[in-house]
Amino acid sequence: MNVQFKKGVLEMIVLAAVRKRDMYGYELVAEVSKVVNVNEGTIYPLLKRLTNEKYFDTYLRESTEGPPRKYYHLTALGKEYMDELIGEWSVLQNGVNQFLKEQGYE
Repeated sequence: MNVQFKKGVLEMIVLAAVRKRDMYGYELVAEVSKVVNVNEGTIYPLLKRLTNEKYFDTYLRESTEGPPRKYYHLTALGKEYMDELIGEWSVLQNGVNQFLKEQGYE
């Protein structure tokens, strides 16, 4: 997948995944990788930034498989931001699809 395409939608995908349920970093990498190929080096800086911007709260939960895991929880501000992104995505997607249709691509 084109790197610029991926960068453009990754934030929205991460927010949507965590809206469904709280997740820890590695679990989120696996979930997002179902849609776009990403690695931990891509996701963790994004999670840090989104947390700093108050879109996520974090908490630790004990794990049976090692040290406690940091879970990410979508805040009310994060939900608003995600809804904005989805609205923008919808407008962009519809516009591009309409343009391509007019150009003979279906």
